[in-house]
Amino acid sequence: MTEHADVVVLREGTEGLSMESYAEVLRERLPERSVELARTPRAERDLIARARVVTGITLDAERVGATDRLELFACTFAGTDHVPTDELVEHGVAVTNAGGIHAPGIAEQSIANMLIFARGLHEGWRRKRNGEWRHFQSDEFAGSTVTIVGLGSIGRAVAERLEGFDVSTIGVRYSPEKGGPTDEIVGFDADAIHDAFARSEYVFIACPLTETTRGLVGEAELATLPPNAVLVNAARGPIVDTDALVAALRSNAIRGAALDVTDPEPLPEGHPLWTLENCLVTPHTGGYTPRHWDRLADIVAHNVRALDEGGELENVVAAPDR
Repeated sequence: MTEHADVVVLREGTEGLSMESYAEVLRERLPERSVELARTPRAERDLIARARVVTGITLDAERVGATDRLELFACTFAGTDHVPTDELVEHGVAVTNAGGIHAPGIAEQSIANMLIFARGLHEGWRRKRNGEWRHFQSDEFAGSTVTIVGLGSIGRAVAERLEGFDVSTIGVRYSPEKGGPTDEIVGFDADAIHDAFARSEYVFIACPLTETTRGLVGEAELATLPPNAVLVNAARGPIVDTDALVAALRSNAIRGAALDVTDPEPLPEGHPLWTLENCLVTPHTGGYTPRHWDRLADIVAHNVRALDEGGELENVVAAPDR
């Protein structure tokens, strides 16, 4: 173990991926730096105290004060609401996230879910499971309107991939005057959202969970959606009111939902969403691809070099005043 560690990889994994693999990719990107993997709680304590950069899911606030060398915490998640950001910044530590690395996988899965409902594939799979050779009705995705709530990296990735599908797109963002990759842009005010929802066959949720977006899709918004609408949530479960969604699905007030995130999460055994045939559920796996660590390591390696050269950090969530 080196006296100092340039980069320390914490032991807790994410997306079912090995942190050893992450450390190996970082060593490939940073051959001139020391990259240490903390395999035990004791190793974590020792390495964090000597680290310049720490990367992982989160960092205990009590550990922050135990080091005077730490300059950067690189979170392996896009969301950092679980990270003691204020304590880190007060201690002179910048915080970055994994924003953007999940966009390709989430975009592909979310569009796939829209196509599943357009073509009725879930009904086809159900009939195959039951050994039924019976035709069923399906529709076309072309000609639909898709509202994308949130135009960050994920929302933009979906919009870009939808360009070849002959659909109309509406983007919802905080600053509609900035424009975006969709055919139309509206703001987050209630009237604009209801107007967009009323015209949409598909609504894709890609915004972060904030005080503004918590419960954004509730009973009133679901009632505004046409009966043939499908809700796709790949952001955070609490953005959608679960009870209101269950009621809408049970009454066929909307055609269906595809959820990669739920509230609560994990979805408990016996929850109604498990049994509704017009609801597709995946266990928060939309962002996984085999290139997960490659994309994150590119960001972290850039930021390690930026610390040396006084360059600009990528994916900054919070940083101390310099």
